[in-house]
Amino acid sequence: MIDGVVVKQLKVIPDERGRLMEILRSDDEFFIKFGQVYMTTGYPGVVKAWHYHKVQYDHFCVVKGMMKVVLYDSRPKSTTKGEINEFFMGEHRPILLRIPPLVYHGFKAVGTEEALLINVPTETFNYKKPDEFRVDPHKNDIPYSWERKDG
Repeated sequence: MIDGVVVKQLKVIPDERGRLMEILRSDDEFFIKFGQVYMTTGYPGVVKAWHYHKVQYDHFCVVKGMMKVVLYDSRPKSTTKGEINEFFMGEHRPILLRIPPLVYHGFKAVGTEEALLINVPTETFNYKKPDEFRVDPHKNDIPYSWERKDG
């Protein structure tokens, strides 16, 4: 696992009215601070990648559908430099994924429906000076292919 990445197994509590799932709590041992909450979606097969933040931690939770979330550690002084982590998360694997600063990340919706991701970053988005740095999803130095792996 990439240094600084945290995975929290989430618990779904169903009853006859529906279901409840806590995602992130301020008393979680890895909680840092609250910035904002936002939702993003991905259409089946579409790749949204790669980017990283210099300051912000992300906390991803896929609440509808399934996504493949991939992380790449390019931090020069990291003990896990060069490591790739791949997480299949969503309705069939409810987890919260903490992504530290300077770790490239992206996702691809897998399955046949739009997937919905909730993010609780530690910072608010700065429209004038975004803490977001992007590279092309397919043409880059990251040793990862977004193609489906059949077998």
